[in-house]
Amino acid sequence: MTAFLSSVERLGSLVKGWFCIFAEFSQLLFETIYWIIFSPFKGKRINLQATYEQMVFMGISSISIVFFVTFFTGIVLAMQAAPQLAQMGAVFYVAGLVTVSVCRELGPVLTALVIAGRIGAAITAEIGSMKVNEQIEALDTMGINPVRYLVAPKLISLFFMLPCLTVIGNLSGIFGGYVIGVFNLRINSGLYIQTALKFLDLKDIYTGLSKSFVFAVIIAIVGAYQGLKTEGGAVGVGRATTISVVTSFIMIIIADCILTGIYFFTDF
Repeated sequence: MTAFLSSVERLGSLVKGWFCIFAEFSQLLFETIYWIIFSPFKGKRINLQATYEQMVFMGISSISIVFFVTFFTGIVLAMQAAPQLAQMGAVFYVAGLVTVSVCRELGPVLTALVIAGRIGAAITAEIGSMKVNEQIEALDTMGINPVRYLVAPKLISLFFMLPCLTVIGNLSGIFGGYVIGVFNLRINSGLYIQTALKFLDLKDIYTGLSKSFVFAVIIAIVGAYQGLKTEGGAVGVGRATTISVVTSFIMIIIADCILTGIYFFTDF
C-alpha cells in the first residue's frame, strides 16, 4: 500500500510540474504578445534596431544552411521515389511527388528544425547568459521589462523570417528534385515543370506556410523560456540550451501533426 501511495504521489508531482511549466510558458507567450500589441500605446515601443538586427541574424544568415538542407532533401526524395515509380512506368510523377511533399510537409518542418537548432539555441544561450550574470535583474532594476526588451523583438523577427526561409527551402527542395529528374532520370524539363505545377495546389502552399508561423512562435518562446529559467552558471546555460533545442524539436513535430490533422479532416 505504501509503495502504491508513493507511486501516486510521484505521478501527481510529475503532473503538477508539467502543469506549472505549461502555465509559465503560456504566461510568457501572452505577455510577449501583449507587449508587441500594446507597447506603442504605453509609450514603450519595441526596439526596432534590435528587431532589425535579429531579422538579419535569423533570416539572412540562415539562408545558406536552409538552402543546402532542403536542396539535398529534394535530391534524396527524388532518388528514393524514382525506382518505385519506374516499375509502374510513371517515373515522370517524381516531379509531382517531390513538389507536393516539399511544399506541404518537408520544407516547413525541415526549415523549422534547422532554425530551432541554430536560432533557438542562440536565443537560449543569449538570455541564459544574461540570467546567470544577473543582467535580467539589472533590467528590472532600471524599470525595463525583460520580456519587452529581449523576447518581443526575437518573436517578431522570427515570425516574419521563418516563413521567408520556408519559401526559400521549398524552392531549393523543388530544385533538388528537378536536378535529379532532368539530369539523372532524363525527364524532359518542360514535362517536369508541367507535371509539378499540375499536382501542386494552392492549398499545398498555404498550409505549409501557415505551419511556419506556428513553428516560429514555438522556437522563439521555448528558447526565451529556457533562457529565463536558466540557473547554475555556464553549465546551466549549456543544459538549458540542450533542453531548448530538444523541446523545440518535439513541439514542432507535435504541432505539425496537429495542424496536418486539422487540414486533413477539414476543408481549410
